[in-house]
Amino acid sequence: MGRYFRYILLSVVCLLGSMTVAWAQRIAVSVPSHVSAGENFRLAYTINTQDVEDFRAGNIPAGLEVIAGPYTSEQSSYQISNGHASSSYSITFTYTLYAGKAGTYNIPPAHARVNGKMMRSGGARVTVTGTAHNTNSQPRMHEDSPAPGPRMRQAGSSITGKDLFIKVSANKRRVHEQEPILLTYKVYTLVDLTQLEGKMPDLTGFHSQEVKLPQQKSFHVENVNGRPYRCVTWSQYVMYPQMTGSLKIPPITFKGIVVEENRSVDPFEAFFNGGSGYVEVHKNIQAPGLTIQVDPLPKKPADFSGGVGKFNISAQISKTEVKAGDPITLRVVIGGVGNLKLLKQPTVNFPKDFDKYDPKVTDKTRLTANGVEGNMVYDFLVVPRNQGDFTIPAVSFTYYDTQANAYKTLHTQAFTVHVAKGDGKNQSASYEEQKENDIRRIKTGDTELISADDFFYGSTGYWCWLAALVAAFVALLIIFRRRAIENADVVKVRGKKANKIARRCLKRASRLMFQGQRDRFYDEVLRALWGYVSNKLNIPVEKLSRENISENLASHDVDSETIAKFISALDECEMARYAPGDPAGNMERTFNYAMTTITEIENVMKKRK
Repeated sequence: MGRYFRYILLSVVCLLGSMTVAWAQRIAVSVPSHVSAGENFRLAYTINTQDVEDFRAGNIPAGLEVIAGPYTSEQSSYQISNGHASSSYSITFTYTLYAGKAGTYNIPPAHARVNGKMMRSGGARVTVTGTAHNTNSQPRMHEDSPAPGPRMRQAGSSITGKDLFIKVSANKRRVHEQEPILLTYKVYTLVDLTQLEGKMPDLTGFHSQEVKLPQQKSFHVENVNGRPYRCVTWSQYVMYPQMTGSLKIPPITFKGIVVEENRSVDPFEAFFNGGSGYVEVHKNIQAPGLTIQVDPLPKKPADFSGGVGKFNISAQISKTEVKAGDPITLRVVIGGVGNLKLLKQPTVNFPKDFDKYDPKVTDKTRLTANGVEGNMVYDFLVVPRNQGDFTIPAVSFTYYDTQANAYKTLHTQAFTVHVAKGDGKNQSASYEEQKENDIRRIKTGDTELISADDFFYGSTGYWCWLAALVAAFVALLIIFRRRAIENADVVKVRGKKANKIARRCLKRASRLMFQGQRDRFYDEVLRALWGYVSNKLNIPVEKLSRENISENLASHDVDSETIAKFISALDECEMARYAPGDPAGNMERTFNYAMTTITEIENVMKKRK
């Protein structure tokens, strides 16, 4: 009875330090859903950062006792791949609780100050069944797996390589260049391992990506040489060799912490006397290295994409009948399993009459144990300038098939686009229409050979050439004089350059859209809209307003519908910046709206001339 009173008093003292603060953010909590009375079990809180202050667990309900903790463990990883460094950190606070009697217990949230802000975990629930038969004996540790497993050792026991070790394996030891390899680090333990951390390998000659595994590790039992080990896959990496030859994966030293029992210390006395019923033992575990033989690919075709794996390709076009000046989107999708993120961008040979913009690349892949799976989506935006029927040829994709051990070339279908005459007069006539009105064809037929010794000066040819030179000089003089007069007319010059300047701004906006730079994108689109109307109407930007824009456009015979579209384009651009939903979708919609509106107003004002 006295011992039980001590445990209750110990719990009460621990509860005095708890605080209750409600915040929206959560700390991950892990606790078994079911334990037996008389068992010890772990309650763990994990936060994905190291900047943690003032951590406090929730009030542990009566019937459960805190007998140890919190143990603080930190996990970190650091990796350099192709010159790019990545790292991750987490900190875990672990308590050992004693299940005193049967019942269902709700453990309230824990609280901590993380990165200067208060956070809280979710609540937890644990169900205790059965009866603790002998409270004076040492309780056993609850295991996640019902299979027999190791128990906590007594302090002072020697921990050898047979008690705790790490196996390293690769699913393939001989591969081709760019062929994925799955590297696995697996922990085997006969002791109570509470923490494991180590610097991930700096792999020279590999492009590597870590496979995301559960933060809370779940052990299972495996027999090794007749002994039951608790086993867990600690980390996995998918690696793509960038070099050929014999590549080394270096050994890694992990730093572990093992908890052992100190049976000579009473938990009540340990709390008040600065001791502990448990001892932390630091243990270094060496993970061995591996050697991977990387063979070069066979002679690469000229159009090799760099893809190694198993892929497919498809294409689709947004529309096949448009007016000149209207945008078209060609979507090319490369999918499958392999080094999808390392592929060269597919080449599309658009007709020369199309204005082309940088493609938007969307990554729809996921990292699995088989490598990178999914799709890479390339959206090509083009604008046909002239009317006519145009063919967008098939897109080819050449890759190395690891199953067939051979190069394969895939093709999409070709697309025929019918471009009708636009609303303005900026479209050029077809070649057949221009042929009869263009410079006359060179006369063909019999030629007369003239001796080089014939005297040229004073001949008919001489005077013809002289007359032609004089005529060309007069023509150039007239042209330059006309241009000088036009350039003197600042208003006219600004009006002519308005469309060109606006398109340059939109081209920069297109690149910013694909880079995901949202704020700079909207600034560039607004610069295009305001700059276009400023140059076109010869009104300084600072003096422009929606009202005088409408009035001035109307005075230039621009119809009310077009004016309304331009004002709507300004509103759409300014509202889209703060619009909810998909930012990429908002940007693409705004870009198309602005480009279409400027094209329409340009066509209307050209008709007026």
